Amino acid sequence: MTPADWATRDFYQVLGVSKDASADEIKKAYRKLARNNHPDSKPGDAAAEERFKSISEANSVLSDPAKRKEYDEQRTLFGSGGFRPQPGRSGGTYDFSDLFGGSRGGDGGFADVFGNVFGGGARARTRQPRRGQDVESEVTLSFEQALDGMTVSLALSSDAACPACSGTGARAGTVPKVCPNCEGSGMETARQAGGFAMTQPCRECLGRGLVVDDPCPVCHGSGRGTSTRTINARIPAGVRDGQRIRLRGKGGPGETGGPAGDLYVLAHVTAHPRFGRKGDNLTLTVPVRFDEVALGAEISIPTLGAGPVTLKIPAGTPNGRTFRVKGRGAPRRDGTLADLLVTVDVETPTALDDQAKAAVQALREALKEHDPRARLLRGDQTHA
Repeated sequence: MTPADWATRDFYQVLGVSKDASADEIKKAYRKLARNNHPDSKPGDAAAEERFKSISEANSVLSDPAKRKEYDEQRTLFGSGGFRPQPGRSGGTYDFSDLFGGSRGGDGGFADVFGNVFGGGARARTRQPRRGQDVESEVTLSFEQALDGMTVSLALSSDAACPACSGTGARAGTVPKVCPNCEGSGMETARQAGGFAMTQPCRECLGRGLVVDDPCPVCHGSGRGTSTRTINARIPAGVRDGQRIRLRGKGGPGETGGPAGDLYVLAHVTAHPRFGRKGDNLTLTVPVRFDEVALGAEISIPTLGAGPVTLKIPAGTPNGRTFRVKGRGAPRRDGTLADLLVTVDVETPTALDDQAKAAVQALREALKEHDPRARLLRGDQTHA
């Protein structure tokens, strides 16, 4: 990113504060935005991760009084068109170093100001290492596999150095040469409206610093190709359907010593015929008889990946009540197990023999003085 790019970025807008915001207002805005966009709170959300980086970058400048002062000065200069050609300058190009009382290559110059503000050297014009490409893949897991976690083999295709020319872009037996326009720096200075100079990627070599007279017939001089490989990726225990898992350094290889990109794996989890999921907790609906909820009972219920357990149902349990069975759910991030949530569903018999009919009829006679709809008919506000 060029100095002008830095100077024209509105860090105040990123944090949602005014230019006159106090240090406390900046701190408060940063904490709120960082909390809402932190990668730990939104795992797999690439957009939130990028917002978090921008928020952190803006806060690192605006929270430091010295950096903020220098940043405001640069925005004022660029925003007001303050760079003007000076008499005697070749082609009307303005020497930025004069603004800050230093030379173009010495301490105190334009590069040093931006280096102090943003932690980097604007003078470094040599070709920099480039991070590798991020790669995306998908995997389908069973309900049990998602809970336990597993290692899967993934076939990946990513951008990589051309195998025919080893990334040089030149035909085998030839080598690229230093770009005569930028002298190998990959950057050039161009005049902009208003007469000031701006550094930008070289138009001749597109920022590579090298040009090719006899291009590679495979990559047509780009030096890039496609790499296909198979890797083993560990899917963590407890992954959810639709979750995007980030595996650092498993993406495409970097250039000129740069780090590899990341691999993002989208997980698809198939449904289970009996169990469901609510967060880290598993869910299960269990059919019960009327007498079991009316009189109370101890029933046996299944668990996932282990034997059945006994659930005690208190007398008078209403239909739809949910019970919690500790430690029978999905794995949490801290390694502990969540719970199993069991909901009882009173089953109404569709066929009764004579003995059952007589028993139900006797129950009806015993309860005939109790009308559960009486309060409803009277218009009472409270439920029976």
